Amino acid sequence: MQPNPLHVAEDLWVFAYGSLMWRPDFPFVERVEARLVGAHRALCVYSFVHRGTPERPGLVLGLDQGGTCRGVAYRVSAADRASTIAYLRAREQVTSVYRECIRPIWLKREPEQRVSALCYMVDRGHPQYAGRLMNRSWPRRPDGETTTRGRVKVMRRVKRLSYDCGYARACPR
Repeated sequence: MQPNPLHVAEDLWVFAYGSLMWRPDFPFVERVEARLVGAHRALCVYSFVHRGTPERPGLVLGLDQGGTCRGVAYRVSAADRASTIAYLRAREQVTSVYRECIRPIWLKREPEQRVSALCYMVDRGHPQYAGRLMNRSWPRRPDGETTTRGRVKVMRRVKRLSYDCGYARACPR
């Protein structure tokens, strides 16, 4: 990670793309819709901590490279910076499947504002990285390409699952 977020004496921005959006569990002074360019939200992490067991792991969201991700940014006061980072490390890095990093994000304001934010990106070299599972499940044509109808069908299932678990209600539109 670059630079060490503990060594800065100013407010901290934290980018949330999953459960942190509706359950941050840390003090913050501001919550703003945000966009991260260069990463996307995906069901790409096998989990036995929050879902499933080591024998039958569940899938959880990860922030994977490429694309764009809409989420929420929380501004944490400088006074709460160290305790918030400690809390996030305990919450997000139980098995070290996520890499802590500082990435530029865009805050949804008039005009849009670019800030640096603490993010937790999936480590593609970690044994819990599930890869791009959805692409493997999409129906394929004889030439190997995925079918549009198949992609739409899978995405509708993911959207329905997301809505059922409360994710869609917390996600900015």
